[in-house]
Amino acid sequence: MKVLANWDPLRELDDFSNRLSTVFAPNQVQKRDENGWFTKAQWAPLVDIGENEHEYLIKAELPGIEKEQVKVTVENGMLLIAGERTVDEENKTHKHHRVERLYGSFLRSFSLPDDADGTKIKAEFKNGVLKVHLPKSEAAKPKSIEIKVS
Repeated sequence: MKVLANWDPLRELDDFSNRLSTVFAPNQVQKRDENGWFTKAQWAPLVDIGENEHEYLIKAELPGIEKEQVKVTVENGMLLIAGERTVDEENKTHKHHRVERLYGSFLRSFSLPDDADGTKIKAEFKNGVLKVHLPKSEAAKPKSIEIKVS
């Protein structure tokens, strides 16, 4: 018995794109079920990292996540930001036509710079943005020395 299947070139192109994304962007893999709906996703929040003369500042975008769902730790010279975005109860009872937001747990890790003081780290969470303040150690800050000319 032969079974005929409809050929959908756009679906094949989409599958190819998803396979490529696993190579070039492994933290944003999108998998679909047989109906084309997203079923599982790995994701990582986008971050901005900057510094001034006193500290490093990491800003992570975490929309739709409560601060209780986020954990910031420092261990073995690494800063870890972990958490989970869960599906709303409302989303479980509705029929969806498209789901593009990614859900599930995430983990971002960053090596601490040599001049960072991991014991004085501070974090704040407001409007879906996590700000991690990582002060620079006093010993690593440049000091000026007066030179006397005789």
